[in-house]
Amino acid sequence: MSDQAETTSRRRRRREGGGASAPARVTNYRQLKNPFPAVPAVSEDRVEAIHQTALRVLEELGVKVLLPEARALFKSAGARVDEASEMVFLGRDMVEAALASAPRSFRLHGATRERDLQMELGTLSFQSGAGAPNVTDRLRGRRPGALSDVIELTKIVQHFDAIQMLSPGVEPQDVDVSLRHYAFTHTQLTLSDKIPFVFSRGTPQALDCFEMLRDFRGLSDEDFLTQPHCYTIINTNSPRQIDIPMAQGLIDFARHGQPAIVTPFCLMGAMAPVTVAGAVTLSHAEAMAAITLTQLARPGAPVMYGAFASNVDMKSGAPAFGTPEQVKASLLSGQMARHLGLPWRNAAGCAANVNDAQAAHETQMSLWGAVLAGATVVIHAAGWIEGGLSVSMEKLITDMEAVQVIAELCSGTPADDADIAWDALAEVQPGGHFFGCAHTMERYATAFYEPLVADWSNFGTFTERGSRDANTRATDVWQKIVEDHQPPACATPDRVAALDAFIARRTAEGGAPPVS
Repeated sequence: MSDQAETTSRRRRRREGGGASAPARVTNYRQLKNPFPAVPAVSEDRVEAIHQTALRVLEELGVKVLLPEARALFKSAGARVDEASEMVFLGRDMVEAALASAPRSFRLHGATRERDLQMELGTLSFQSGAGAPNVTDRLRGRRPGALSDVIELTKIVQHFDAIQMLSPGVEPQDVDVSLRHYAFTHTQLTLSDKIPFVFSRGTPQALDCFEMLRDFRGLSDEDFLTQPHCYTIINTNSPRQIDIPMAQGLIDFARHGQPAIVTPFCLMGAMAPVTVAGAVTLSHAEAMAAITLTQLARPGAPVMYGAFASNVDMKSGAPAFGTPEQVKASLLSGQMARHLGLPWRNAAGCAANVNDAQAAHETQMSLWGAVLAGATVVIHAAGWIEGGLSVSMEKLITDMEAVQVIAELCSGTPADDADIAWDALAEVQPGGHFFGCAHTMERYATAFYEPLVADWSNFGTFTERGSRDANTRATDVWQKIVEDHQPPACATPDRVAALDAFIARRTAEGGAPPVS
């Protein structure tokens, strides 16, 4: 039984006086299939036009690649390279060959088989808000991220089966940058059995993380190299630039058989054309360039297409999210991913500064945009706020209500003869009610989704309970999750001790400074 099912069962028993006979509502949010047909933004001939224009961008305008090793890989495969300007010009034959070698489907392995995820078009996974320098909650306010916050967020994410992958929630800024990857990876491995994230901040840090993960999970070198067990996120520097750590990450992860999720971040009117189609053309070109590099480093290496495009406020230049333009860009990016046949990542988003109605609206609109676009992975699905400058503990909880509802929709709708309910229809007379009929009594305890934080009480009951809004109730929820957390079965004392010893040794050796 999942953590959520157990929690649901406990809550129900408390309401019903502690009786042990009430059945638990069992859910499976761990491996989801998207039930919604992908919604197109443009016609197929326009998809082809965007693809051909993106290939022309790579061939005629080129991409600036700051890492000499990456430029050498491109050059050895036939690309035209101008070393003085660091520009690389990729012929379309090279790009198309690389795209053909990228796998259409691969399996990401968690600590247990139940945490494995198939990465392919049609599957659906969620990640919490990621990459923020700050964290905020009602009790302690807004503050720079610390290791204690990473620990709390990891415990919360571990609790929710509808968040299937770990993500880099906040930066633990109280840990030295040469040692930060040790603390971050230690937290992920010892507090969760889900698929971990590894930063691309230079080869030494990546190799440290690969070794920690390999040994903690009890894998051989061959197991690790041939079966993906973690992932990284690669952001291009739009427009048309791949920096040193990102290029190195593409090479390192490909050579070690671990997937990179290539995600250009294109803000229309700022670092991308002001039109949706123009921004997606740039994003598509950058993604193809980065994917090509992975296949030059190791043909057949697992890799994911990605796109995260939205617009800016043209009055201030501030990023905007949950807008019609973001949703349209997501739908069009989904068409481009399907054109290539690759699994892909998209994102929700939120520019609001507090967890209010604006925050909920922006996140849910962009979340639905990603789902209807057919994204394989949706990042920033819960907790992301201030355009990525913070992760909110309360917003993580209130957003999870929407994420879990989408997970419920993935489960399908039973409609066998018993569900059609002829017996109930015959039992209840005109003008009667179905509360007490046999069909309801057999099913009432598990018939419906039970809300995580929503309050369905009437106004009188709401006021008697102190008129506590969703944000206030969410504080109680995340605090309880953190308090009740138990380490996963994979975090055995001997494995934790070995991990601690590795980190102590590498720390004494000076750690691994990040590459920039």
